[in-house]
Amino acid sequence: MTVYYVNSATGSDRNGGTGQNSAFATLSKVESLKLKPGDSVLLAKGSVFNEQFDIKYSGSDSAPIKIGSYGTGAAPVIHSGGDGIHSLYASNIVIENLKISNTGGAGIYGGSVTNWTVRNVEIAKTGLSENAGAVTFRSSKNVTVEDSKISGVKGDGFWIEKVAGIKLLNNTVTSASGSTADAVQMNDSSNILMKGNHLDQTHASSPKGVIALVRPTNAVVEDNVLTGGGFGISAQAGKNVAIRDNDISGYHGYSWSFAVGLGDQGNARDYDISGNHIHDGAWGVAVSGPSGASYTRTNIKVHDNVFDDLSQAALKVDRPASGSFTNNTIETGTKATAISPSIVDAHTFTVSGNKTVANVETTLAAADTKVAAATEVSADSAVVAVHDNLKIFTDNGEAHRGNLLDNDSSDNDTLVLRRFGDETVGKHGLTLTGEYGDIHVDREGNYAYTLDETKLPDHSGHVSESFSYGINDGTSHHSDGDTLTVFIHLDGLLS
Repeated sequence: MTVYYVNSATGSDRNGGTGQNSAFATLSKVESLKLKPGDSVLLAKGSVFNEQFDIKYSGSDSAPIKIGSYGTGAAPVIHSGGDGIHSLYASNIVIENLKISNTGGAGIYGGSVTNWTVRNVEIAKTGLSENAGAVTFRSSKNVTVEDSKISGVKGDGFWIEKVAGIKLLNNTVTSASGSTADAVQMNDSSNILMKGNHLDQTHASSPKGVIALVRPTNAVVEDNVLTGGGFGISAQAGKNVAIRDNDISGYHGYSWSFAVGLGDQGNARDYDISGNHIHDGAWGVAVSGPSGASYTRTNIKVHDNVFDDLSQAALKVDRPASGSFTNNTIETGTKATAISPSIVDAHTFTVSGNKTVANVETTLAAADTKVAAATEVSADSAVVAVHDNLKIFTDNGEAHRGNLLDNDSSDNDTLVLRRFGDETVGKHGLTLTGEYGDIHVDREGNYAYTLDETKLPDHSGHVSESFSYGINDGTSHHSDGDTLTVFIHLDGLLS
């Protein structure tokens, strides 16, 4: 595992590159190396590189290749007539703490790549020659982009196509411009999580929108702030889509503008649209489609949202669909529904339990007070939470030694509870003891984590919990250690 240093001001490609005082000068010199798993390439802060950086080699699951920075001052900058960072087929790559700007193509382009993480990267003024997405991934698997900023780019902020496993977390996109630009364009992808992003298309020159999800499968869009554009979220054709707890506003300028739209470009099934604050726009949720198309729109649930300051109705359903509009809050002056008479007569889309209030802000403030009170009560005692993304089940195959908990290769979100002797989980379950709390697994594989706040360290940030465990088969005792990915906020909340 070698660390290579690159300094555009003081380095030389005749140097060895393995020390700050013997740094390389160019990215092309790094490209000539055969990077190995665990290697790092660190660019000196304050450096400017006027060349595309091609990543040709792969890391491993446990030892990715890292591209980052060192020193003090402004982040190193990559300019290029092509892409800023470009890669085909490379896997297990981490890119962090850089700036990419003034590129002809994408800021970062990955084709047929696997296991990439991009974090704390600033991208500006990309796509100058071809309207490329600032961050583009195609035909790839397991890509995470987090804590990054995209601004003033000519083209989409993110262009994601045919990616299985994509996470966009806590990113900012401002004014992705161009006649075909959205803040996020995601096509034919699956296992999607978009959370905590601030996407602002208020000053974009494009008539397009904020998030365009085209044929998504298993998508979650939650806790984002979406502003401006011709629409908020267009998820026209997809399966198993959750859009929840977002703030969507400022989408108007067109009679068709909507906060959430579906059913226009193909079959839409199993949508849960809930907990959103939708305001300052035209339509709220639009379930629609072209005349004469035979698309199906099935099990569309719109519930527990807040709608206000809309020029059109909170819900529009003008094509055959099944679903419900329940327990929503609508401010006086905003029309609740616009449902075609034929759909009303068919009784396939139910409307019930909705309420009209004079002032939505009062309702929202009351809800915030209730949440704050609940949080304060929770902080007074140990936090108990059930992780809703991780499954644990029992392996009933042949008994063998090894880790009691082990990843199942068929699903990275599943932990297998391995057998030991004749025992898997006893009748009273299994308790795994960690540094900051305990996790209890019952006989059915359900589990809950209990945090002991008195054990938390006093430093800031997140804490990764590790667990030890043991099991007795009657004649011998087996123990082992492993890490379950649980991150603990030091304010007492578990995420």
